[in-house]
Amino acid sequence: MGGSKMDVNTTVVSRKSTTKQKIAYAAIAFALVVAPILFQGFGQYFLVRIMALIGLYVMLGLGLNIVVGYAGLLDLGYIAFYAIGGYVGIIGATFIIEKFGEAWGPWTYYIMLPLAALAGAATGIVLGTPVLRLRGDYLAIVTLGFGEIVRIALNNNIFGLSNGAAGLPEAGVLVPEPAGLAWLRDHIVVSLPNLGANGFYFTFSNNLFWYFMIVLLCIVTIFVVRRLDDSRLGRSWTAMREDEVAASSVGVNIRDAKLWAFSLGAVWGGIAGITFANFQQFISPESFTFMESVFVVCIVVLGGMGSIPGVIVGAIVIQGVPELIRGLASTGLLRLTAEQASAVSNYRYLVFGLMMVIMMAVRPQGFIPSQRRAMELKPEDDTILGDENETEYDHEHGTNQNF
Repeated sequence: MGGSKMDVNTTVVSRKSTTKQKIAYAAIAFALVVAPILFQGFGQYFLVRIMALIGLYVMLGLGLNIVVGYAGLLDLGYIAFYAIGGYVGIIGATFIIEKFGEAWGPWTYYIMLPLAALAGAATGIVLGTPVLRLRGDYLAIVTLGFGEIVRIALNNNIFGLSNGAAGLPEAGVLVPEPAGLAWLRDHIVVSLPNLGANGFYFTFSNNLFWYFMIVLLCIVTIFVVRRLDDSRLGRSWTAMREDEVAASSVGVNIRDAKLWAFSLGAVWGGIAGITFANFQQFISPESFTFMESVFVVCIVVLGGMGSIPGVIVGAIVIQGVPELIRGLASTGLLRLTAEQASAVSNYRYLVFGLMMVIMMAVRPQGFIPSQRRAMELKPEDDTILGDENETEYDHEHGTNQNF
């Protein structure tokens, strides 16, 4: 066997945090805790709600990142797992209250949380099993169809549990407050009337409780995703993403790797779904349209596939900025007419589409790509890219005489 034209360059990247990174993490943690408290105290409740919504989409983006970023499986129906988690949570909570009494109401979220995750995982396996041989456009079409099937089934109340387009819970039924919220609301009260123009009046609210719950779940998600990326399964996903045939030839079980990707990604969709249902206190099929799946895919692609910081930045850009503009307009802090505020929601599709086109042309690796993906899509040296292209051409056309 003759020598290849390409040199093998090896870069070792340490996971150990530097002092600057530790300071940055501490500053981010401080801001995540203090900022919503300040917003709540000064009466800017909508900002707390927007931060919670961003956290939900971070969780969804991290879950889809397992499927798209690590395993390389384009899933356009990911929002179906989000819907299943939400409906399982509400239906299960209603059943528990009817069966065991109102006293169990505050605990239903905590009880149903792992069950919603399991429901998402089971659905991921159901979706993944028949599409094991599909990739690329074909896989995208099948997953898109799956997402629409779930939404239509919920809208038509096929199983008699979803209440159709009216959503859940049914009229006259309230989603119970989670255990601990009432105590926090009664005991954590701060009043500083001389602070600021209108004073500082802080009470632990429903929005703030769910914000901190979502942040906690995001931290757990980040920890699990990082561990998966470093695991043998994560390396199997990387190999499978690059070349299924080559990965299979070195012992990677493609079937199991795909099913693990679909099921683990769906777990976080289910967790985000039940949290969204309890946070909003209402769900309907209109919350789980195809465009929601597109938004989550945009978060992963624009932020950087395989990158945790990229997903966070993508969620802020895709979900946070439009909601912030609408929130500022509704409170009068941003002078927009009702028509202009409504246009923000309509024209954001145009803006996101334009951003996708520009990013794919200028920076295909995303805002904050993972180091591995960045090197794959944009090598440090142009000669490496030229050698790769030449070798790939020789391989495809059988002109390489070194073998």
